Amino acid sequence: MKIISLSGILVFVLGLFTSMVFAQDQDERLNKLEETVKKQEATIELQKKTVDALKTEVEQQKNQVSSSNQKDSSAPKAGGLFGGSAFTNPNISLVLDTFYDSSNLKNDELQNRGIPGFTTNGLDRSKGFTVDSAELFIFSPIDPYSNLYANLPIDKNGISIEEAYIVTTALPEGWQIKGGKFKSNFSRIDAQHPHAWDFFDIALPYRAFLGDEGLGGENGVQLTYLPALPVYLLFGVETLQGENSLLFGQAAEEGPHAFTSFVKSSVDTSDYSALYFGPSVLFGKTDNTNILPGAEVRANSALYGLEAVWKWKRTNREALTIQSEYLLLTQSGTATDSTTGVADSLKRKQDGFYVQGVYRINRWGVGARYDTLNVFSDAFEQAGVQHNFGKPWRETASLEYNPSEFTRVRLQVSHDKSDTLTGRTNDEAILQFNFSVGAHPAHTF
Repeated sequence: MKIISLSGILVFVLGLFTSMVFAQDQDERLNKLEETVKKQEATIELQKKTVDALKTEVEQQKNQVSSSNQKDSSAPKAGGLFGGSAFTNPNISLVLDTFYDSSNLKNDELQNRGIPGFTTNGLDRSKGFTVDSAELFIFSPIDPYSNLYANLPIDKNGISIEEAYIVTTALPEGWQIKGGKFKSNFSRIDAQHPHAWDFFDIALPYRAFLGDEGLGGENGVQLTYLPALPVYLLFGVETLQGENSLLFGQAAEEGPHAFTSFVKSSVDTSDYSALYFGPSVLFGKTDNTNILPGAEVRANSALYGLEAVWKWKRTNREALTIQSEYLLLTQSGTATDSTTGVADSLKRKQDGFYVQGVYRINRWGVGARYDTLNVFSDAFEQAGVQHNFGKPWRETASLEYNPSEFTRVRLQVSHDKSDTLTGRTNDEAILQFNFSVGAHPAHTF
């Protein structure tokens, strides 16, 4: 019995001691939690005071701005060319293009130098010094929903409207509308102004199918869609008046009859390079007199294009651009002799290709270009008779120096074998100067 009693007493004492220790531990934990809560409450209170102080400061600043606006409300607003907001102060710039031309051919030979089987139009330039044009550019937002662009070249024939159009800026889901007179997005070079070209003159396939400045400014409307995708992918269609004198001509009097469709895409090929490419098509009615000598051509025409531009730029000092396009023309209609009035059937399926590269380092640039026609397709059938115009080609090299972003000096030499009818070669050297002043919108990729 004594043993049991001692055991019971021992158990009781141990239990009591454990309870006391546990109770003491609980008290300490509660005290620590209370201290933590008090510290958090103090921190929250400090943060509330900071927020209230910031709100008071912001409100005071708003009141100061409001008071300042009220004081200035009676003062005249600056605008136009001399100040004001972007809506009242358009960006205006002027680009002067002048050059010196030297050739082994005479002036009349240059100006009558067409491309047999493609165009009777000669080169619109003379030997010696020439001020080609002064292009006046105007750009400004109209309101939060659209922008206005205009390009007004001034040359020996006076001032003209090459471009004057509006572009929407607030349509949903990547849609955009352009309307007015503008350069078509049908192809790479056609969408650029001449002063943005990598060479003095246009590539041979363009001159053969569209003329010295490509399609040029066309009256019409453009609709594009840029979906939200991981890569750049632009879809577009255009309805145009069709005033290009070489591909369309007098058919423009019948109303809009030229149409385009294109897809443009861009992907990164490395950390320092990107590839821009896409197919396109331009089609409509042709009615002109500058395809065949002494004949009026009336036909349905379609011009297919494929473009690719690869750009590499590792630093601001060094860059390389390689560009190429392929054009294929299909045409079916009649060729009417202007003297006899006899109309012969006409079918054409001709193509052209060029590839060029420009390497830039610091302020210098060096470039080379090769362009040719009738590469894969050479079908020119008149009155059931097939004509062979050979393979016109040309090779060009250029060296340019840019003292600043507003000035360019370019020397270009070319060996031109495009006149397959006479076989005369045009060995030409051109020294070109470009000067620009004012705010000018950035060029596209």
